[in-house]
Amino acid sequence: MTKTVLITGTSSGIGKETALRFQKRGWNVVATMRSPQNATDILNLERVLCLRLDVTDIDSITAAIEQAIAKFKKIDVLVNNAGYGLAGAFEASSSEQVQRQFATNVLGLMDVTRCILPHFRQQKSGVIVNVASVGGRVAFPLLSLYHSTKWAVEGFSESLQHELKPLNIRVKIIEPGPIKTDFYDRSLDLITKPELTAYDQIANTVLPNMNKLGKTGYPASLVAETIYKASTDNSRRLRYPVGGAEALLFLRKLLPDGLFTAFIEKIMLAKS
Repeated sequence: MTKTVLITGTSSGIGKETALRFQKRGWNVVATMRSPQNATDILNLERVLCLRLDVTDIDSITAAIEQAIAKFKKIDVLVNNAGYGLAGAFEASSSEQVQRQFATNVLGLMDVTRCILPHFRQQKSGVIVNVASVGGRVAFPLLSLYHSTKWAVEGFSESLQHELKPLNIRVKIIEPGPIKTDFYDRSLDLITKPELTAYDQIANTVLPNMNKLGKTGYPASLVAETIYKASTDNSRRLRYPVGGAEALLFLRKLLPDGLFTAFIEKIMLAKS
């Protein structure tokens, strides 16, 4: 029987590449996004069902899962990919921006997971793949809110694997490094507060370096292949670093905090 994957945030970048990867491997793909009518390049592909799903709208989550099961009878893998980054000085952020960042990257991911678990329990199997980031285990300047959400996803996933193991439901964490996607453009929300100028010097250095990392990063297809591997390797492996994350995480493990902090500052605070 053909297997089915449901992926959130497939309008572009990693989500879109993942949908294409599973489709080419013969899977049924439920490609979800906030505006599926715009997904013209995957809308008419064989075995692909494009559905509206906004992770901050619980009704759209339950409706998409119900439609997916009605169409393909079952879902074998959930890929929680939807998310975005909020960059800038924490002091300049508003409570609304903080709430939106967590509502999308953490609470939305949790809601999608909670909604699909009854289906996975009933069929006594399932794989949950949470796309976190290397930024879920290391931190860079001006990304305190984004990092907070990805560290939350790491902790949530690591704990969740224990309670789902007896139910034959596996949890995976994908940890991409810098990837060439629109994360650094369309998906990056900049915190601005013109009257607060104390952080201008660090912002004027860090943000261009961040954009440079995005332009020279690894292809999204590499992450998509890692997601496919994690979904199909039948292992209990939890973490899958990819796209330069392996080396950075090795250094984080090897170096004491002071040296690692100096290393990050050298990368992010260096003048172009």
